[in-house]
Amino acid sequence: MENNQGIYLGVFIAFTILMIMVGLWVSKKVKSGEDFLMGGRGLSLPLLIGTTIATLVGTGSSMGAVGFAYTNGWAGALYGIGGSIGMFVLLLLFADVRKYNFMTYSEELSFYFGGNKLIKGLTSIILYIASIGWLGAHIMGGSLYLSWITGMDPLLAKIITALGFAVYTFIGGYLAVVYTDTIQGVILFLGFILLTVLTLMKIGGYSHISSEAPAEMVSFLGVDQMGVIPAISLAVVIAVGVLATPSYRHRIYSSDSTATVKKGFLVSGILFILFSFFPSIIGMAAHIMNPDIEAGYAFPYLATEVFPVWIGAIVLTAGLSATMSSGSSDFIAAVTILLGDVYQVFTGKNPEKEKMIMYSRIALVGTLVLAFLFTLGSNSIIGYISNFVSTVMSGLLVASILGKFWPRVTWQGGLASLLCGSITSFTLLQSPKLLAYWGNPILPSLAVAFLAGIVVSLLTPQNTMSKEDILKKLAKDREMIHTSSAEEVLSNKQVTP
Repeated sequence: MENNQGIYLGVFIAFTILMIMVGLWVSKKVKSGEDFLMGGRGLSLPLLIGTTIATLVGTGSSMGAVGFAYTNGWAGALYGIGGSIGMFVLLLLFADVRKYNFMTYSEELSFYFGGNKLIKGLTSIILYIASIGWLGAHIMGGSLYLSWITGMDPLLAKIITALGFAVYTFIGGYLAVVYTDTIQGVILFLGFILLTVLTLMKIGGYSHISSEAPAEMVSFLGVDQMGVIPAISLAVVIAVGVLATPSYRHRIYSSDSTATVKKGFLVSGILFILFSFFPSIIGMAAHIMNPDIEAGYAFPYLATEVFPVWIGAIVLTAGLSATMSSGSSDFIAAVTILLGDVYQVFTGKNPEKEKMIMYSRIALVGTLVLAFLFTLGSNSIIGYISNFVSTVMSGLLVASILGKFWPRVTWQGGLASLLCGSITSFTLLQSPKLLAYWGNPILPSLAVAFLAGIVVSLLTPQNTMSKEDILKKLAKDREMIHTSSAEEVLSNKQVTP
């Protein structure tokens, strides 16, 4: 492989330059801060499908799932299955929030709880941390590629990976993310299909996997290898990640209509569940070919050591597409939350509208540095994602469900869900015995968050503010960023509760 390291590094550089060129082209369409952060709220169906599927097929569902399947067999498909379930539930429960013209997930949560500033402020900070955490996972995944194919120090590989997808996002903002995601989505889907087919041909077909792999690995969804409860927990934690991740909510808010959101999420969910089986086949085949490598390097091992260099270059580009497309999506979502909500929490005002593009680019740099720091203590992608989602996002999901569908919920109940979900998850993470039983903390975390939210809401006074008044309050808060005033937003037909 040493002789080909220069070729693979050249592929990475060429691919990054291509994305930068797309970013430069798209930047001509960016005229305002809202364009930079929200893409002008005009995302069409093809672009929505392209950017959503590219974000779904990210670091976890590509390299992470391949590495997980290397150890746990068909359980690698649980990542894709859980993500698809999350997408379908998001479509059914929350696609219609597009009509409210929200800008951030914390603004949506605040709407459910009477426009409460404490809820908005706390969730904005939590969601910003969540987006940084997801961005960290993608930096970590991309660095695995580079450290394997070039032999460079893993720390340096993380720095280069972070800078790789940061540049075109810095240039073109959200529109650059959408267009590059769509390109990368096509590349990664075709690349993984190619690798799956070639891997099966190389190993002698799936029958060889069935006969050579341990019986537990080829059991139904790997439950004999993992255990039933841990398998369910993995699927649920990935579904929760989709339901409560700001970047997917960002797709809802920036699409041109609710109908576009529903169609786009339906198609994306179907494509993702089809994709979910590719990483498992690839991972199990890699285990049979070489059972002695570290699981996290199963994917780059196939790309660089099993197949000819030209196939490795194609597969490498597909993997980079998965990492960079998802990373850039979480990147821009984090900056939107930072400038749309967190800035207001600490300053009491909105950023100056005329300087929003400049502020956005400064925020991109700061966010990138924080995400990089998040990655320094971890090298397991699936473990990182599972524990991170359980701790940070379970309470957010419960609060949004209670807030949207239970009229009796109160802001105190929402706060209880947020805090108790995180506390439960953190507590379980300190107990190896409980963690081994559950797989990850998501199921207990969700249960406690629901219980806390319901009990505390019943013990506290109900909100009496109307939806119209709440919308007016939220619209006034963001009118420095949006082109529409509070009255214009409320008069828009899409804002009718």
